[in-house]
Amino acid sequence: MQLGELEKQVLHYLWNAAESDAKQVHAVLGQSRGNSLNTIQSTLDRLFKKGLLGRTKQGHAYCYSAKVDREALIAKLITNVTSDFVADGEHSLIAAFSSASVNLNDAQLDQLQTLIEAQRKLRRGS
Repeated sequence: MQLGELEKQVLHYLWNAAESDAKQVHAVLGQSRGNSLNTIQSTLDRLFKKGLLGRTKQGHAYCYSAKVDREALIAKLITNVTSDFVADGEHSLIAAFSSASVNLNDAQLDQLQTLIEAQRKLRRGS
């Protein structure tokens, strides 16, 4: 799954706003970017069809909200990218994360270690 720049900005907006219709999103994002209301509506519909937004009908308009949180989306994007390159049982994904961790500071590495331990506890059912 690929996301365009406007799709990313809409997701960021909806992660911070509980729920918005196309006019509200357009007022915040569309006008400053020079996008029409129609472009914003199309973007919201694409994100809905990708399963990233939920929507409810309110009068003649839809109100949209984020269906996935930021972390879940990042995990989904990583899985989509790596699935083309990493075979089952292969360790290149782990090696890639290890290489990327070179840029992390001690606090970030500690946080990563805490998250890994939490995943281990979930697997054990503790």
